[in-house]
Amino acid sequence: MANALYDAGREAFLNADIDWSVDNIKAVLVDTALYTVNLTTHNALDDIAGGARIATSANLGSKTSTAGVADAADVTFTAVSGASVEAVVLYKDTGVESTSLLIAYIDTATGLPFTPSGGNVTITWDSGANKIFKL
Repeated sequence: MANALYDAGREAFLNADIDWSVDNIKAVLVDTALYTVNLTTHNALDDIAGGARIATSANLGSKTSTAGVADAADVTFTAVSGASVEAVVLYKDTGVESTSLLIAYIDTATGLPFTPSGGNVTITWDSGANKIFKL
């Protein structure tokens, strides 16, 4: 699989249901042995089994959206342990899993996959032209 946007996330951007600059956007580290991505039918956090979610970040900070390119400050997950991590999923956090919209699936990035060792893990977003993702 390559990095991609979930259909529900793209639709939510077009319907103004996601405001990248204002909404609470989080990242979750995912074990793909327990989660098979479906960009078409998966729309909310509850589509990713709890056991597949290795760690969840705080809200992304310093978000920008210049020219349709989403970027944010790098994110650090504290004391990560558990199964191997092969992907990072971004989602809009509403506080309710069934309404927390999935935005992006990232499995092609420097440092992926990795096996957590109990230490901190920092996700450094791409500094190229498309940053985290481009609409």
